Amino acid sequence: MKKPRTLQQAILHFGNPDNCLAFIVERRWPNGVECPTCGRDDVRFISTRKMWECKSQHPKKQFSAKIGTIFEDSALPLSKWLIAMWMVANCKNGISSYEVGRALGVTQKSAWFMLHRIRLAMQNRSFLKLGGDGTPVEVDETFVGGAARFMHADKHRRRITETGTKDKTATFSMVRRVSSNRSNSLFIRVTLTEV
Repeated sequence: MKKPRTLQQAILHFGNPDNCLAFIVERRWPNGVECPTCGRDDVRFISTRKMWECKSQHPKKQFSAKIGTIFEDSALPLSKWLIAMWMVANCKNGISSYEVGRALGVTQKSAWFMLHRIRLAMQNRSFLKLGGDGTPVEVDETFVGGAARFMHADKHRRRITETGTKDKTATFSMVRRVSSNRSNSLFIRVTLTEV
């Protein structure tokens, strides 16, 4: 079957779990399925579980098409994910989590979770996660600016105008572990200003 052009065609096409799996595999591994842990390409398919098994001896040698993607850690089937992706991509004026929830028969909270991940994937132009090659990415944020309780009274009156994060600088950092002793890091300092 060709790519679905209408919502009805999308529901019929992605309603079949084999079509969903073939769709994801074709886009994730265009040159053939590879083990996400070691990169080996001679893996065997376990048809009863819709998973692959790597022939190398290492932890996590069984893997599914969801591993390392936005679909990972979700109990929702690929059929619901792909229909939601089709709706987000084809609705001209955007789509709300309430509408997705009603259309797919999931709760609004689940639909909201799905939409956030789908929009992130569309922004990155890939449905792989931030550390898509399997390496974990650590993210942290904080506000820098000193605690008011440690300042002298005169300095406190000059510098602290409100409570909370008003007179502080937002700082955001990401670290991707390449190996146990080396890492790639990105450090961003953001100054918040009122408009």
